[in-house]
Amino acid sequence: MAQASWTAEDVPDLTGKVAVVTGANSGLGWWTTAGLAAKGAQVVMACRNQAKAEAAAEQIRAKLPGADLEFMPLDLANLGSVAAFAEAFKKEHDRLDILCNNAGVMFAPRGVTADGFEVHIGSNHLGHFALTGRLIELVMATPGSRVVTVASEYSHLGHIRLDDINMTRAFARSDAYANSKLANLMTSGELGRRLEKAGSGTVSAAAHPGYSATNLQAAGVDTGTPDALARFGKAMMVWGNRYVAQTADRGALPSLMAATMPGVKNGDYFGPTALFGLRGDPGPAAKPGRAKDREVARKLWALSEQMTGVSYL
Repeated sequence: MAQASWTAEDVPDLTGKVAVVTGANSGLGWWTTAGLAAKGAQVVMACRNQAKAEAAAEQIRAKLPGADLEFMPLDLANLGSVAAFAEAFKKEHDRLDILCNNAGVMFAPRGVTADGFEVHIGSNHLGHFALTGRLIELVMATPGSRVVTVASEYSHLGHIRLDDINMTRAFARSDAYANSKLANLMTSGELGRRLEKAGSGTVSAAAHPGYSATNLQAAGVDTGTPDALARFGKAMMVWGNRYVAQTADRGALPSLMAATMPGVKNGDYFGPTALFGLRGDPGPAAKPGRAKDREVARKLWALSEQMTGVSYL
């Protein structure tokens, strides 16, 4: 299905379409936003920081004069903010063609969101779960719409512990991130199955960027006490970003593929196809075995509804 050299130029015409990209002000989100805007989509940049989002929008407009961009505030670590964003969006827009659940935190120290959830599972998974639920009726009412969830190769290291989703018994930054990314991938698949059961034409697909050079890794390591381990971890990430990683624009291609390429189906997963999925041309990616456990996915969905108070499909 995928071309060997699929690039942002292969994104089809998106004139008249509306997209939401969470975390659109930097890294993968910035390039995903630019890729969609370049083909005529109106892109809502859903970000926490207005100044950073507007600066990012100006950078995109410098490359793409006339890009149709709009900032709307969204803090995925606060369910009240998620609800407010969804209501504001629905008042201003009568369609949503592409919902790209891209934003995330990585390797943050132990902490909780505004609603008391562990930061990674709360921001990366539960925030996006609630956002999707609050927008899903509008998405499903838009012909040919898609929900794209950005996962990670770290999902291969994740475990879904339904009895301790907030990691109160044992916590490690890398484990917390991996668990949240596995939750993203499992929920994307469960959403696709529920959409099909509902007879909807909306597609739920997922993507991962491989190892892409963004500020996300170092930002996580920089948070908290700068102990020796944190300094070593940052040094390794700086080295990896320089010598192993691909650029952020390349890392965004799997998301753009999932969001726009004709023929994408529920459950499809895209990522780089070289160097064990770390870099290279975008194409179909292999899911971890745990991501295919439908029973755990159903239980995770039910738990997520309970925790967020958002039920759908």
